[in-house]
Amino acid sequence: MGSSNDRRLLILCEHPTLLGGENSMLSTIEGVRREGFAVTIMAPPEGPLAEACAARDLALLPFRSCDFDGKRLAQSRRREYLASQIAQFRPDLLHANSLAMARLVGPVAAALDVSCLGHLRDIVKLSARAVRDLNANTRLVAVSEAARRFHVASGVSAEKTHVLYNGVDLERFQPRPASGYLHRELGLPPETRLVGVIGQIGLRKGQDVLARAARLLADRLPELHYLIVGRRWSQKDESRRFEADLRAAADAMPGRFHFLGARADVDRLLNELAMLVHPARQEPLGRVLLEAAASGVAIVATDVGGTPEIFPPSLSAARLVGPDDIEVLAEAILAVATDPALRAGLSAAARRRAETAFDHRQATENLLGHYRELTG
Repeated sequence: MGSSNDRRLLILCEHPTLLGGENSMLSTIEGVRREGFAVTIMAPPEGPLAEACAARDLALLPFRSCDFDGKRLAQSRRREYLASQIAQFRPDLLHANSLAMARLVGPVAAALDVSCLGHLRDIVKLSARAVRDLNANTRLVAVSEAARRFHVASGVSAEKTHVLYNGVDLERFQPRPASGYLHRELGLPPETRLVGVIGQIGLRKGQDVLARAARLLADRLPELHYLIVGRRWSQKDESRRFEADLRAAADAMPGRFHFLGARADVDRLLNELAMLVHPARQEPLGRVLLEAAASGVAIVATDVGGTPEIFPPSLSAARLVGPDDIEVLAEAILAVATDPALRAGLSAAARRRAETAFDHRQATENLLGHYRELTG
C-alpha cells in the first residue's frame, strides 16, 4: 500500500447535491487517500457537496453546468472547460462519478489520453450518441448487475463494464435502541410508530404510491405516522407537479404525514423507525436500503433494479413487492407492522446482509482494484 500521495486522482461530479452517488463516493475517500492517491474533486463550488468536501479537507476545482443566469451551458462549452482544466491539472486518473459526467468527460479523456473510470449509477435509456460517449471511457463500473445488464443491452461495452457495489459505514449505521428524539421533535406521543421513506422527492422514488397505500391502512393502523425525508431537486414542471400532488395526498390524512426535508441525521433517524418503505419505480442500487439494512431496520421495498441483489429472496432480509401495486404494498406494511417476530427477523437478516456484502471498506478495496489497474 502506498504511503505518499504520488498519484493524482480527479473525481468529477456534475451536480452540487449530496445524494446517494455523492455519499457513496465520499465514503471511499479515506481509504483511497491511504492508498496513496492525492484526491481532488471537481464539482459546483457551492452547495451541500462543496460543504462536505470542505469538511473533509478535500481540494475542490469548480465546475459549472449552468451560466450565472441559471441557463444550462452547451455540451461543447462544458467539454471545452473540462479539457482545459484536465490538461492543466494533469491527473493520473479521472473518475466520473455519474453516468451523465461519464458521458460528458469520456470523449475529452480519450482525446487527452487520460485514463477515465465512468460510474454508472443510473438505469436510464441512452441514445446512440450517449452510448458512444460512455464507451470512450477507459473503464465503466455499474452499481449493480441490473444496471450493467441494462446498459450493455443498450450497446455499452460489455468488456469495459464491471459491477461495483456501493458500501456503507457499518459503525455509523448500526442497530441502536430508539431514543424518541423524532417523536419529541414532531410532538408525537411515544406510542406513535414511524414509517419512513427516504430519498429525493420525485416520480422514480414512488412516494405517491406510499401515500395511496397509507390511505388504505388509515383506519387499520391509526398509530402509524409517515415521514417523507428528502427534498425535490429537479426544477422541471412535472417534478413540481409531483411534489404538489404528493403533498395534496398527504393532506388527505391530516397530521399523519411529516415532510422533514433533507436531513443530516439519517444515521440516527433510521433507528427511530418502525420500518423503512422504499416504493421506488426504479432503483439501480438504493443507498438508503444499504443504510437501513446496516441499521437493522425492517424494510419493505419494491422488487426493481438492483434491490433483489441487495436482498436475495432466499435470505428473507426484506419484504419485496411489485412496483406501483398499492394494495400489495399496503398488505406488506400491515404484515410487518402487526408481526413483531417478522420485524425482528427482517431486521436481523438485513444487518447480516449488510455485514456480508456491503461494508464500505470492502467497497473501497474493490474500487481501488480498478484504480490500481488503470494507473499501472
